[in-house]
Amino acid sequence: MAAQPEGTPCWADAMFSDVERAKSFYGDVLGWTFGEASSEYGNYTQAYSDGKAVAAVVPPMPGQEGQSAWCLYFASPDVNATATKIRDNGGDVLMEPMQVGDFGSMLLARDPGGVVFGVWQAGIHEGFEAMGVPGAYVWAEIFTREPEKSDAFFPAVFPYRAKQMDHPGNPDMDFRVFDLGANPVLGRMKMTEEFPPEVPPYINVYFTVDDCDAAVDRATKHGGILRFGPMDTPFGRFAALSDPQGASFSVIDVTNTQGEMPKLTDVG
Repeated sequence: MAAQPEGTPCWADAMFSDVERAKSFYGDVLGWTFGEASSEYGNYTQAYSDGKAVAAVVPPMPGQEGQSAWCLYFASPDVNATATKIRDNGGDVLMEPMQVGDFGSMLLARDPGGVVFGVWQAGIHEGFEAMGVPGAYVWAEIFTREPEKSDAFFPAVFPYRAKQMDHPGNPDMDFRVFDLGANPVLGRMKMTEEFPPEVPPYINVYFTVDDCDAAVDRATKHGGILRFGPMDTPFGRFAALSDPQGASFSVIDVTNTQGEMPKLTDVG
């Protein structure tokens, strides 16, 4: 599997104060198994689905303890050049470009509306070894209260084209899709008043499951909180959850689809 085209979501990880609890939770909910913790890299621990690397968990670095959150990484051929584009377009580089052994190079950043994300320049670690199969990443959406900032920023940093989704039955819904060529790679949803003000903007990652309702049942039995759903959509049956340490994510059964695909209109 070659390095992904620039702007493709290519990896996800999360910091957990209690890594063992996180491993137990995601092992039960998504069927993950885990490799050995890499003491050389802050006890970074890869998660596997059916033997393929799909994510990672890591304890927080000193001084970075806080609520857990999933971080999505976008592929870049040159993290230093991407860092410049991030700054030139009003974003903040939170962690300067850093080489991670032979695995690759990374940075952490924040868009002008407060959305945190990562950038990954592949070395021997090219990113997800599986996508769209049970236990693996399949999709992500930016949730922001200031969509105009994300809408200007992300296509300026990455080679995205944007399409706006038309929702005749829900005219208040503001949803955009970013494409790379013919491939939609990322959604953007405007956060409504349904989101408590203390919830910061974030990127919501979707993991594939073979039965959404069963996954929700496993998650809530193991201390997770159901935030929304399960709900049928043209893209699959999905639900939004928080894990026991506060990290938000969604699960989706992409084989269980209902309804017609919504119309998308080019906006740039």
